[in-house]
Amino acid sequence: MSIKDKLLHLKESLPSGVSLLAVSKFHPAEAILEAYEAGQRRFGESRPQELKEKYAALPKDIEWVMIGHLQTNKIKYIAPFVSLIESLDSERLAVAVNEQALKCGRTIDCLVEVHVTQEQTKSGWAWEELVEFASNGGFRKLQNLRIRGVMGMTTLTDDEAVIRADFERIRACKAELAKYFDESFDTLSMGMSDDYHIALEYDTTEVRIGSTIFGSRTI
Repeated sequence: MSIKDKLLHLKESLPSGVSLLAVSKFHPAEAILEAYEAGQRRFGESRPQELKEKYAALPKDIEWVMIGHLQTNKIKYIAPFVSLIESLDSERLAVAVNEQALKCGRTIDCLVEVHVTQEQTKSGWAWEELVEFASNGGFRKLQNLRIRGVMGMTTLTDDEAVIRADFERIRACKAELAKYFDESFDTLSMGMSDDYHIALEYDTTEVRIGSTIFGSRTI
């Protein structure tokens, strides 16, 4: 099945109001262009330098989304053009992104990444620290950031009960944080190729799908 056919089939399976982020990290520009020509415009990448190279090589109406852990010294590569940073996982990173956005004369949309699993390898804001920063007006002081919602990842397991519990916690995090933001705080990003059909039951507004569209990673 072609990338185009996979995309069309996937989009038909998504309810109204749920957007598709095509996770193109580690896949070549040619594959992204095939998806673009099939109508896809939002693509997720995890490496700033790779993202910068793809931005230069591909159509400029693509909405590029940063989904991987972002080091503060790499923000400069993507700040001029990135559409959304989904992996805002600390106060330090939030301050650094705001500084780079200010230098570019932009306001950068971000999602706060929450850590709900027991896996220490997964990144994400510790819940208590995030609530403290938000409740003390920390985000309001960062005038060049706009927090659009929450992103989260589930435990790497085949146990559906654990996955469902993680989705429920991520959904609850968004609901709790909503009081600190305005009506633009509208995004709940969770669900990937293996579990997005479950995430749909927990009110996700965006699914991040890679291998279902592009196949196995090339790197």
